[in-house]
Amino acid sequence: MTRRTDAILAASAPAVWGSTYIVTSELLPPGYPLTDAALRALPAGLLLMAVTRSLPPLAWLGRLAILGALNFAIFWAALFVAAYRLPGGVAATMGAVQPLIVLGLSHLVLGSPLTLRGIGAALAGIGGVALLVLGPRADLDPLGMMAALVGAVSMAGGVVLTRKWRPEVPALTFTAWQLTAGGVLLTPLALALEPALPLPSLANLAGFLWLGFVGAALSYFFWFRGIERLGPSAVTGFGFLSPLTAVLLGWALLGERLGPVQMLGAAVVLSCVWIGSRGGRVRAPAARPTAG
Repeated sequence: MTRRTDAILAASAPAVWGSTYIVTSELLPPGYPLTDAALRALPAGLLLMAVTRSLPPLAWLGRLAILGALNFAIFWAALFVAAYRLPGGVAATMGAVQPLIVLGLSHLVLGSPLTLRGIGAALAGIGGVALLVLGPRADLDPLGMMAALVGAVSMAGGVVLTRKWRPEVPALTFTAWQLTAGGVLLTPLALALEPALPLPSLANLAGFLWLGFVGAALSYFFWFRGIERLGPSAVTGFGFLSPLTAVLLGWALLGERLGPVQMLGAAVVLSCVWIGSRGGRVRAPAARPTAG
C-alpha cells in the first residue's frame, strides 16, 4: 500500500473524530463524560479483541496501561468535559496545540528533527483553527479550557509513545489492546464518580454506536496504523481536520454560519495539513520491543 493511501486512511480518523462534539451535544445524555468515554472505549476494544483473538503478554500490561490512559482514559475524559463546558470552537482551538506538542516530544523521545516547516505549519494550523471556529463571544470556561489542554497533552504523549513502543503484532491487535486498556481504566471511575446512566433512547444508542465502532474501533485502527507507517510528525497535522469537520457538520446539519473568515480558516487548515503530512519519517527506535 502506498504512502499516499496510508496518509488518506490516517487522515480519515481525525475527520471522523470531528463529529464528536455534534454527536455529544445532540445525541448523548448530558452530564456523563466518564461514562461516555468508557462506553466508547471498552465495547470497541472487546470487539476488536474478539476479532483478533490475541491477548497481550504480561510484560506489556504496564505499557498498555500507560498508552490506554494517555490515548483514551485521560484524553477522552478531558474531551467530554470540554465538550460539555465549552463551545466547540474554543475546545478545538485549545486542542489544536497538540501537533506542536507532538513535534517537541518526538524530538525528545524519538530523536526526530525539528524543522522550521513543521513548526511553522503547526503554528499556522492553530491560527487557522482559530479563524475557523472562534466567535467574538467565545465562552472561556476555566475548567473546560484546562480539560481541553490536558486532553491535547495526553494524546500528544500517546501518539509519540505509540510509535516508540511498537510490538510485533498487527496494528489492529495493538488498537484492540489499547482500547480495552483505556476502557478498563475508565469503567471503575465512571461507576464511582457518576450516577447511573438512565435508560438510553434510540438517539443515545445511535450516538454511542457511532462513537464506539466508527469513532473508536475503525478510526483508531487507521490512526495507529498511520503512526506506525508514517511517524508521529507526519500524521499529527491531520488532527486539524477534526475542527474542520466539526464546522462543516454544524453548517450542514445545524444551519450554523460559514462566512468568509471561516472559509479562510478552512483554507489555512487544509494547507497546514498538506505541508505537515509531507514531513519525513521519524527515525525508528534503536530496539523494537517484542510482544512475547
